[in-house]
Amino acid sequence: MAISIVKEASEAVVDGINRLIPQLSRTAPQMSPQEVADFLAQDNVTLFVFTPDDQPQNILGMLTLVSFKIPTGVRSWVEDVVVSEETRGQGAGRQLTEAAVKYASEMGARTVDLTSRPTREAANRLYRRVGFEKRDTNVYRYSC
Repeated sequence: MAISIVKEASEAVVDGINRLIPQLSRTAPQMSPQEVADFLAQDNVTLFVFTPDDQPQNILGMLTLVSFKIPTGVRSWVEDVVVSEETRGQGAGRQLTEAAVKYASEMGARTVDLTSRPTREAANRLYRRVGFEKRDTNVYRYSC
């Protein structure tokens, strides 16, 4: 199995993302090839994918790392971590998360943050094992 960074919206990438989106959200729509291209073209977004060594076009997991500079330094945020149901338990989530943290650190990020619902027990255990610490903070959301 391999972790790689995706930069182009090939047909395999679009298909892989759209196979995984329903596992992230029941309400998120599928992405068109142009939407995937626009997503990948953002300077502050890095898409990591997990694929079999012998099938690099078969995306079995993905993680989005968003990085940005603010007055106090470079920060990174992990979003939309998902591993296909048939691949779970094989270390894909850990490999994706570790790759993203390493990349963020190499880019000069001071911190890497993420959120995870308490009901996602396996994901929360994974993040703690990788080294994330639960923060004492409130997370607020404004829906537009």
